[in-house]
This record gives sequence, structure tokens and C-alpha cells, in this order.
Amino acid sequence: MSKFSLTPKEIVQELDKYIIGQDSAKKSVAIALRNRWRRQQVTSDIRDEIVPNNIIMIGSTGVGKTEIARRLSNLVQAPFVKVEASKFTEIGYVGRDVDSMIRDLVDNSYNIVKAEHEITVREKAVDMANERIMDLLLPPPQNADKDSEDYQRYRKTREKMNTRLMAGDFEDREVEFKVQGDASTPMMQIFGPLGMEDIGMNLQDMLGNAMPKQKKMRRLSVAEARILLISEESQKLIDEEKVQHEAIRRAEQDGIVFVDELDKIAGERAGGGPDVSREGVQRDILPIVEGTTVKTKYGTLVTDHVLFIAAGAFHMSKPSDLIPELQGRFPIRVELDNLTEEDFVQILTQPKSALLKQYTAMVAAEDVKISFNKDAIEEIARVAFEVNESIENIGARRLQTIMSKLLEDLLFDLPNAKIKSVKITKSMVVKTFKDTMADQDLSKYIL
Repeated sequence: MSKFSLTPKEIVQELDKYIIGQDSAKKSVAIALRNRWRRQQVTSDIRDEIVPNNIIMIGSTGVGKTEIARRLSNLVQAPFVKVEASKFTEIGYVGRDVDSMIRDLVDNSYNIVKAEHEITVREKAVDMANERIMDLLLPPPQNADKDSEDYQRYRKTREKMNTRLMAGDFEDREVEFKVQGDASTPMMQIFGPLGMEDIGMNLQDMLGNAMPKQKKMRRLSVAEARILLISEESQKLIDEEKVQHEAIRRAEQDGIVFVDELDKIAGERAGGGPDVSREGVQRDILPIVEGTTVKTKYGTLVTDHVLFIAAGAFHMSKPSDLIPELQGRFPIRVELDNLTEEDFVQILTQPKSALLKQYTAMVAAEDVKISFNKDAIEEIARVAFEVNESIENIGARRLQTIMSKLLEDLLFDLPNAKIKSVKITKSMVVKTFKDTMADQDLSKYIL
């Protein structure tokens, strides 16, 4: 179930567990998310008139724009898709069809809904799969009289074997059986603009149900067979039409599309207006954001209430370089702050998935305990900040490069029976980066 009932403050508190700073952006997305819940509580006809307040997040790479959107969708278990505006081009030119972002959103929604339905039928599917395994281990007698003594003996033997099956006695025994498989669809080469794979109803989608199914013989262990059989039985129990209908509904009402690199199609004004090709992409995207109907392989979706969150660095351009119609569809604009040394310290240590916690866990897999002195952490943050300032500001992503270089020798040497614990000190960090920082030879630290 969706968690849209979270209050804005509760949403921000959840985001704070993973993202340092950027309070303004968190507040804006929290309000936008809560407004979706508020809209759904409106019972009058005015509900359809309440449209999402789409958001543009402005900030350098690596400051948390994508992470905010991704964590937001995970938090509410909403269908989510991230697209890069720079990958789209005008219809008729090489590139991706803008409708593909909605088809991708519906695909994501379908996977979420289907997984939920599989959970509800799993118990019954497991029972049905085990019954099929029993039929393979001890096939029932053909045309047997169910009242005969032979059949009664078979039933008793089957009950005993079933008890052993449930106890795991036959997990390694091999069984041979037929599994469902699609008939191979002849390949068709479509010559024309790239992006034809996004035409929506591809050949397999259109012909899949019409093509005859094939059975393939497989020889697997009982444990492996059970996985395939549970999947087959689950498909039989799931109402596919219901899943598709719910997938469309959830994508329409709860879906979030994150459009990254919006600044790449804004461009600088030249000759009195934006670059023609880039303006064409904006005009292709505009109907999707305004509200239109898109055909997908699961049904038709109306985009009126999909939440769009756009982002871009806008170093070489600004939001006002977008066409006015598109600007108007993103009424909320928030600027994200560049990261400071103190931010880097917090990013390294505080989030639930903090980088130091990740490396600690990986090294622990080699039965080695690693720790970082406070001074060492501060030095790592200082180096990351200085490299960003000196060469190219890639935000928190710089920490990945710094940590990789710092621990390179250790990660290469492990496993090593002589190494049981490692303490990272400030002097070790200084030694690792001293020559590089002194020579300003920072190119190797650019991702």
C-alpha cells in the first residue's frame, strides 16, 4: 500500500536518513507528495482539477537531486522512472520518443503491482508446486480405481513421501519435467530512426498472446524445479487483467517521472530564441507534462496527475531559457546548495547507507575490521572538497573516487591472514594524497 499519508515533516525526517542538507528541496518534494494524498481525499468533481505542482531542482551534479527523487519514490513505493532529457530529440530525428518515459513508468508500475499480487498467492502457489513435484517423484497410477487397495497403498506411500519432501529430504534429487516457454518470435529488422524500440507495442508484445506456447524439457534438482514451478503456478493464480488495470491506475495517480539534465535542452539564447532542435524537444515533452494520453502495452494512461520532478545544473543556461509553456508547468523551483567540507563529513558518516559504513561492511566480508579516526574523516572530506574546487565540482560523487584511491592497496591485498584490523588515520590520508595535491595533478580524480 502507498504511504502517501505521511505528513510533510515525516517525509523530510525519512529523507534526512539518507540525504545530508538540502532542506529547501526536501520541503518542496514533501509538500508535493502530501498534496497527492490531499487530492485523493477530495470527493467532489474538483479533484480532477487539482494538478500536481511539478518541481525543478537546480544544482550542481552530485548534490543530491537524483537521490532525493529516488528516495522519495522508495519511501512511498510509488512507480518511478528517471530519464535524461538530453537523450530525447524531436520526432523524426535520431533519439528516443518522449512517450517512452511514460511507457517505462507503466512498466515499473506493472512490476510493483505484479510482485504484490505474487505475494498474495505465493502460499497457494507453493502448495501447488509441491503437488506437481510429488507427481514427478511418485507419478499417480493411470486409470486406477480410487477405491482399490492398490490406490490406497499409493496414497499412503505418497503421504509418507510428502512428509519427507516437506522435511527437505529430496531437495537434491533430480526430476525431469516440461516447463512453459514462449515460441520464438521471428526477428524483424526495422530500418529507420533509432528509438523504434520505444514504439510502445513491440512485436513480441503484440504477438505474444497469439503465438503458440512451447513446452521445454528440463532436468533439475527438486530445489531448482520448485522455483520454476512456483513461478508458473503464480501466473495461473494471478488475474493478469486486474494487475494491468491497477498498474495503469497507480502510474496515473502515484507515478513520479524524474527528468534529469533539463538544462541540456534549454541552451543559451541565440538569435532571439533557444536552439531550434532543443526547443523542439521541449515542445515534444510539453504535452506529456501538460496532460495527454499515452498508449502502453498494458493499456492507455492519462498523464494529467503524474508528478514530474526536473533537475539540472543550469550552469550554461537558466530555467528562463526554457520555452514559456514548459516553464509554466514547473511552478516550484528550488536551488540546491553546493556541498561543504562539513557536508562531506556528514555524508561519510551519518546516512543509513553512508560510504564509510559500506566500506566497513565490504572489508568485514574478509574478516577484517576497519575503523576511521575522526581526523582521518575530516581529511578525506577536505581532500574531496579541494579537488572539487580545483578541477570540477561533482559533489558527493567525489568521495567515491577518494575512498577508492585511499583503500586501493588494502582492498587488493585482502584476503590476508596477517591482517585482522586496520585503522585509517589522518597521516595515512595525507600520505596517500600529498604528492597529488602538491602537484595539482588532479585529473586522475575526475570520474
